[in-house]
Amino acid sequence: ACFRLLCSLLIPALFLSGILCVCLVVLLWGIRLWIQQRKKQLTTAGKDGKRPLLVAFFHPYCNAGGGGERVLWCAIRTLQKKYRNVTCVVYTGDRHATGEEIIEGAFRRFNIKLTYPVKFVFLEKRYLVEASLYPHFTLLGQSLGSVFLGWEALLKCVPDIYIDSMGYAFTLPLFKYLGGCRVGCYVHYPTISTDMLSVVRSQDTRFNNAAFITNNPLLSKFKLVYYYFFAFIYGLVGSCSDVIMVNSSWTLNHILSLWRAGACTSVVYPPCDVQTFMDIPLEEEKSTTEHSIVSVSQFRPEKDHPLQIRAFAKLLKEKRLGQPLSLKLILIGGCRNQQDEERVNNLKRLCEELGVLNDVTFRINIPFEELKRHLAEATIGLHTMWNEHFGIGVVECMAAGTVILAHSSGGPKLDIVVPYEGHITGFLAENEDNYAETMAYILSLSPEKRLEIRENARRSVHRFSDQHFEETFLLSVEPLFK
Repeated sequence: ACFRLLCSLLIPALFLSGILCVCLVVLLWGIRLWIQQRKKQLTTAGKDGKRPLLVAFFHPYCNAGGGGERVLWCAIRTLQKKYRNVTCVVYTGDRHATGEEIIEGAFRRFNIKLTYPVKFVFLEKRYLVEASLYPHFTLLGQSLGSVFLGWEALLKCVPDIYIDSMGYAFTLPLFKYLGGCRVGCYVHYPTISTDMLSVVRSQDTRFNNAAFITNNPLLSKFKLVYYYFFAFIYGLVGSCSDVIMVNSSWTLNHILSLWRAGACTSVVYPPCDVQTFMDIPLEEEKSTTEHSIVSVSQFRPEKDHPLQIRAFAKLLKEKRLGQPLSLKLILIGGCRNQQDEERVNNLKRLCEELGVLNDVTFRINIPFEELKRHLAEATIGLHTMWNEHFGIGVVECMAAGTVILAHSSGGPKLDIVVPYEGHITGFLAENEDNYAETMAYILSLSPEKRLEIRENARRSVHRFSDQHFEETFLLSVEPLFK
């Protein structure tokens, strides 16, 4: 009797599920055909009668002026140089600026001049990907928001090739399966990483794992389940990409473990403006008793400026230096908002507590020429972010001729501060004591030995030049154009 009852319930349920699946497939196929029809209506033939190939970049914050935007404009310039019958499209939410202003901004900030015009598609729903809209379940909220933003983009312009250049992986299946596009992506940072899972699993308090969660075993378990679920979905959407480019070995390892698409994944180092910093002449230091230690990074929590100040204070207090030296720590960085400014005030209070306020200088939102001057005069370049995915600031310090001291993790450890032709290019450290000891060691070296390390470092950063980016980028995207 129980078996008959089970069958009488199960068979209709299976039948209904089958009908719903068929209806969903038909609906999605219908939407795809409608979008293809819309594509024909929206695109027009060029002067030669041929329809240009539309290559669209999804970059909602293309006018932001950071390292990710430099990658975008270098990628567009590279495609324009290589392919004649290509029109580049940028989906952006920067509605407060015109297309001409955005292009002019790219030239002013990065000295990147494009060969041909770019078509901008302005999106109205960018607020859907703002982190502030989702105080809880931020990763999931932003990812679902990106799908709605991607849908708006797809309706406004249906490209032949779609490249997500800002890390919105959830848009990839939308453009591939409904838009019928060949899809690629450039991943600066995985939305979720195996490191984030281990932080939650070990109930470790960090800037992205609040104390009230780590102190509650139930909340920690719930967050871990949520993270595993999100990582699974993230892996599914990412793996549908035809071409995957990542910015470093660190990002590569995470993307390979999450997306499992090794055959179409390659490392394409971001283009760093190394030549500008190499224009700084490499000379032996003018003074053997006066030295500056310079840090270049935005005042964000993950950059860990307190570690820099504590290590510097330890260096001064414990008299690890064998000779009397005049030392200055210069913290150079950008403040984006009031939160960043409050963070700087907290750092100044920390300097006061440690008695080093007169030895630490803060330089906020300074012009590029002043940045170059500080780097030209510095002995040590300091970087303390744990698991920095790449580290453009580290490359710039090395190109400028400072002796770099970076965190022994992420991009700096795996890609940047590595031996070049068997020679040392810089130093790595992990904690306050390591940093203080290594700074003391660098300062104890002879000026000749420091110059040798600086020369090795400068030679090694050619791997991160614009030219090298162009070559590796074109090799990676070639399958999209076949």
